Amino acid sequence: MKLCPKCSRSPLPFVMVMLISSVLAFITWLVLGLSQVEPTLRLAAGAAVFLAVGATLLHYVLSCLKRHCRHDQERQRVHGQTFSRPA
Repeated sequence: MKLCPKCSRSPLPFVMVMLISSVLAFITWLVLGLSQVEPTLRLAAGAAVFLAVGATLLHYVLSCLKRHCRHDQERQRVHGQTFSRPA
């Protein structure tokens, strides 16, 4: 997915993906600490949750940014290229 330069400037959506993934991985690590799971398995489970949640949210954020981008329409209006849909 290629984003326009104006949409890809803001780091806030990507920071939120990292924050949410980190919090969920940390909670998973803490909850597994209450059981009799060895530390390497706890770390592996936390990393797996981080990667799974991060990949899912990143895919969602990128598809939403691409779908809701209005900069291409603004550029077409500036250059005088208006495309109308046939009825």
